[in-house]
Amino acid sequence: MSSQASLASKVLPRLSATARHLSSHIRRSSSSSARRHLSSSSVASDKTYFPQSIPTIQQHGQAPLKHQHQQYQKHTTSLNPYKSIAIRREGKNRWERRAALTPEAVEKLIKETGIKVYVQPSTKRIFSDDKYRAAGAIVQEDLSPADIILGIKEVPIKDLLPGKTYVYFSHTHKGQEYNMPMLQDVLDKNIRLIDYELMANERKQRLVLFGKHAGYAGMIDGVHGLGQRLLGLGYSSPFLHVGMAHNYKSLASAKLALQSLGNTIADEGTPKEFGPMIFTFTGSGNVSQGAQAVFKSLPHEFVDPKDLAKIATSKNARLDRIYAAEVNIQDHIRHKTKNEFTTAEEYFAHPEQFTSVFHKEIAPYSSMVINGAYWDHRYPRLMTTEQLKTVQSDPANKFRMLSIADISCDINGSFEFMSHATSIEDPFFYVDAVNGREHKDTEAIGVQIMSVDILPSELPLESSQHFSESLYPFIKELIRDNHDHPVLAGATIADSGSLKPAHKGLSEVLKNAHAKETLAKLKSSLGTTGETSVGMGIKPKKVLLCGSGFVAGPLVDYLLRDPNVSITIASNSQTEATSLALGKPNTTVVPLDVKDNAKMASLVKDSDIVVSFVPAPFHPIIAEHCIQEKKNMVTASYISPAMKDLDERAQRAGITIMNEIGLDPGIDHLSAMKMIDEVKSEGGKVTSFVSWCGGLPAPEASNVPLSYKFSWSPRGVLTAGLNDAKFRMHNGFHEISGKDLMRKHFPDVPIYPGFNLEGVANRDSLSYAQTYGLGPVEKLDTMFRGTLRYKGYADLMYSFNRLGLLNAENSQQNFSSWSEFMDSVLFGNGSHHDNESRRAAIADRLDLPKNHGSVDKAVDALQWLNLMPTFNNSQVAPFTAKNSPTVLDSFCSLLMQKLKYNPLERDMVILHHEFGVQLKDGSEQTRTSTLVSYGTFETYTAMAKTVGLPAAMATEMLLKGEIPEKGVLAPTMPHVYNTILEKLDREGVSVLEQIVHKGMRPSLRWGGSGVFK
Repeated sequence: MSSQASLASKVLPRLSATARHLSSHIRRSSSSSARRHLSSSSVASDKTYFPQSIPTIQQHGQAPLKHQHQQYQKHTTSLNPYKSIAIRREGKNRWERRAALTPEAVEKLIKETGIKVYVQPSTKRIFSDDKYRAAGAIVQEDLSPADIILGIKEVPIKDLLPGKTYVYFSHTHKGQEYNMPMLQDVLDKNIRLIDYELMANERKQRLVLFGKHAGYAGMIDGVHGLGQRLLGLGYSSPFLHVGMAHNYKSLASAKLALQSLGNTIADEGTPKEFGPMIFTFTGSGNVSQGAQAVFKSLPHEFVDPKDLAKIATSKNARLDRIYAAEVNIQDHIRHKTKNEFTTAEEYFAHPEQFTSVFHKEIAPYSSMVINGAYWDHRYPRLMTTEQLKTVQSDPANKFRMLSIADISCDINGSFEFMSHATSIEDPFFYVDAVNGREHKDTEAIGVQIMSVDILPSELPLESSQHFSESLYPFIKELIRDNHDHPVLAGATIADSGSLKPAHKGLSEVLKNAHAKETLAKLKSSLGTTGETSVGMGIKPKKVLLCGSGFVAGPLVDYLLRDPNVSITIASNSQTEATSLALGKPNTTVVPLDVKDNAKMASLVKDSDIVVSFVPAPFHPIIAEHCIQEKKNMVTASYISPAMKDLDERAQRAGITIMNEIGLDPGIDHLSAMKMIDEVKSEGGKVTSFVSWCGGLPAPEASNVPLSYKFSWSPRGVLTAGLNDAKFRMHNGFHEISGKDLMRKHFPDVPIYPGFNLEGVANRDSLSYAQTYGLGPVEKLDTMFRGTLRYKGYADLMYSFNRLGLLNAENSQQNFSSWSEFMDSVLFGNGSHHDNESRRAAIADRLDLPKNHGSVDKAVDALQWLNLMPTFNNSQVAPFTAKNSPTVLDSFCSLLMQKLKYNPLERDMVILHHEFGVQLKDGSEQTRTSTLVSYGTFETYTAMAKTVGLPAAMATEMLLKGEIPEKGVLAPTMPHVYNTILEKLDREGVSVLEQIVHKGMRPSLRWGGSGVFK
């Protein structure tokens, strides 16, 4: 038998089995016991999902495989009577990342019906193209093969394909004039238009909507805005540390941020000048329910609206919570003559006989109003502009009606003075009714108004999942061409070139809006790109980079991926900066003198953001200029006391100074906070924390003294080993003085068996209990941060210190050879010595016998470094550190020469956290979070990559307005750490999280090797 025939015999039985299974499945699904309704509507369809019978695939034993494949495809086409669907790419707004169907829904639909699903590729959709491919969808630009096209927002005229069925929010059924040209195009192209907004049951309740998600996002944005408003009035508050909803990876992440805010409110209270904070929610529908669900993440107490005045003026009201009231029509609507609320029936029948007293009984006592109530022009407004003027004119209301989160977003509606919808990137404006002006000055008089009209798009993941689940049953009816289904029929605006009877009234609107003429003009203005001929300019973003060291390369390359970014590289090394900028567009090199105030001020003023990669002592100088010029700033260094002192001034200037966003500190914070917040969200708590980090040579490049190499100045590494350390371990507090740090190292750090690691304690670990929100440090078993090295490093570095090589006192450094330099260190005179006397001096300094193994190691290292001749009469290496101010600086110069990376050698970064966790049920668990990253000198070192990329990503977030918090900060907020960790993962810098059977913490000891006394 030929191979082709053999293959056919293997394929055909599978096809037959598939057909039998499919036939069986269809018969089961069409039985009376399996019938299901597709809608929450009480009007049921008497049709089933699948036909009663299907054609049978015939086998043709010896037919050529190609012929059989064609036959199978033909039968498949006849097998599937369903319409195909497509998911279009959203383009109306850059924030629109939602999708009508999730990849999970697509996969389910394909499995249940076998239809083809086309997905238009998108780089910003919340679900990646790859996820849709994995679900079985066909990802392609052309949607013309599809019968039904799903979207979210209005479809541009240029994208409407004739003869298709479109389903999206068209915003046409109320006669919105701005969309009449689109509706005219729908009619001209014989498109069937179905509007989600009209999908309702027989009780007129909407079935496919984003209402609660608008409430979720609106509440988050409102809290963010309140923090900005209070700051504008001159008050720092806990609300300042909540971002806009889109800053968070998910609703759960946003709620974590609010819970953190709540903890701060419970501990520290709200600003006392504002009295008790009162949030007023209008309405009780989906929008208000969503907003209240998020609000309940804060410490709160709901009260009756009748009690608002009493609480607002009470001297006993508490500041460790937010008071809240849900206000409905009975709480603020009064009959004009009876001066009371009568009945809802009378109100809805004769709304003109009623008025609102919201401005008298609610507004004067509300700190913030969250508006989720439905309104139309027949009903009284919540507040008129004149009523707002009355409220704002009363000095007693100085700190009331601070903010309105108008989630319903009815322009000139329930709040008459709400004049326009705002955008996500510019969400707030202010109304000063007393002076009759609208403005955007956060420090001026006026009520803040948030009126973003696409709030659900800020939570694209959850809103898409909810929407997809609601829509799915109706998609099943659509693909069966069941347009008589009552929900679909009621939501259809146009079909076959005509308006449906319920929407015939739009004919007059089309005529009055001159839709045909406007459509013709729009079509003539479309360019070859499909955009209108009038372009919109984008303001370039200018980055000032201070410093041009090796970690700057990844930052520059990452930021320049955006062609709208330009970078000015300011450096005191023209050669280094020019090399960094070589071949890179949009870069400029300028000299840098941090102490030249006039020049620094000019550089900062001409930038949008400043990245400081200069030595840490210079950061406060640059930060002073950033505060003066109101420019954001990024550094990878620890927050020094001098930087911390600038926090309040930075907040007043309205700028963010993001620090500690490299590797350590940096990625260590990101990965630690992610795990800690996840544990808290599960109802557990972290009872111990151990963190190790180190930059090392890859194992194959570690065959040198110290098993260590330097890619930048060794001075920082050497002096860091002289810092005092304090930490908590095994339920006790411990301190190690700087002079003993290397001697009392941790001789075994068992992260991976393949790495032969030791470690040393890293400065003050205790303060990080507060940084990470772990509670009182004395309640933790362990709070420890340490630095990793290969075994042998600590003893040898301790030896170097005992020998005097780390002496930082000023001294003349003028020698002819390195051995002469070493003799000066050992003997303090210029006389010549032989190796035997040198060995004796070394043993004496180390307080060890001359034949001790550690003396041998020290001598071997000194000889390898050319600090001692191999033999008494062997050639000596010339001294190359002339004019160095100290022994330490001379030694650093030598280490930089001898312990440098050679071509093709790699470095490595290891970061490892271990968390002791107590779960909600009281059981205990150990979790780890580990990063191992390798680099090369042909591209980036691991150290450059893990320092430069996080700093670049924080810079990018600040340029995009994605970090709302102000002041001197570290990256411990969920919307920061989630975003940067995700971006790092895409760059190949990935953190592995695990639950392990047994951690290292119980075995950790810090007594050193026992060699030195």
